[in-house]
Amino acid sequence: MERIDVIAKIKDSMSGLSKGHKSIAAYILENRDKAAFMTAAALGSAVDVSESTVVRFAAEMGYEGYPQMQKALQASIRGRLTNVQRMELATSKMGEENILKSVIHADIEKLRQTAETLDNDDFLRAVEAIAKAKKIYVLGARSCSSLTSFLGFYLNLIFKDVKTISTSSDSETFEQIFRVGEGDAVIAISFPRYSSRTVKAVSYASSNGADVVAITDSMDSPIIPYATHSLIARSDMSYFADSLVAPLSIINAIIMALAIKNEKAVRDTFDKLENIWDKYEVYEKHE
Repeated sequence: MERIDVIAKIKDSMSGLSKGHKSIAAYILENRDKAAFMTAAALGSAVDVSESTVVRFAAEMGYEGYPQMQKALQASIRGRLTNVQRMELATSKMGEENILKSVIHADIEKLRQTAETLDNDDFLRAVEAIAKAKKIYVLGARSCSSLTSFLGFYLNLIFKDVKTISTSSDSETFEQIFRVGEGDAVIAISFPRYSSRTVKAVSYASSNGADVVAITDSMDSPIIPYATHSLIARSDMSYFADSLVAPLSIINAIIMALAIKNEKAVRDTFDKLENIWDKYEVYEKHE
């Protein structure tokens, strides 16, 4: 099923549902943003039906089980949640107890899911596109700008022509990428809530013939239609603060793969940099 079908299916099925299933359907339609993150038991409690009734409702909607329907519901609201809604969801999921362990365990789970689902051949093709590019652009806005800066910093140590797009203005973004074209690579990083500026920029880059490497959370991401290569990193929309551990791990892997492909040049670069760092006392020395 496509992500839009879960809501359409529920609406279309309303008239033929049993009383209990109709209550579940009505609750989901009225509280989609909240229902998408509720367990089967919690959803059943909210509408005064049993957990097994919720599971049967998911099967009636055409899903193998409740987790599959929940995943479709979450996909249907991707990018829609406001920060207030995300704060409410995070509070309801965690409360005030064991926040440290809850967040760490959730991040570990996102890393595990990313490792299991990301295809290594897709990763290697993306690395090759970056390695052979005439010029590399690194693009990401708002919370993703931290990842952009991190990746841009290391790519500049490996390649001679790297441009990190760092601005909050649409017009200035296009001024920095207007020369992008065939033979160039644009690494675009975008996670919910998706920045419209990033979407516009990758659309422009794609129309000019550049390779676009998308690092994002889902094949439903708005930058995917413009991507030549897609690297999917799991994230959690229900946190107030964006969890970016999975995309950062992919970025670390990209940096390592590119450094290995350009090992001699990277070694020469760091030999020169070590002399500069020593001469100008860039780092503190511990005897």
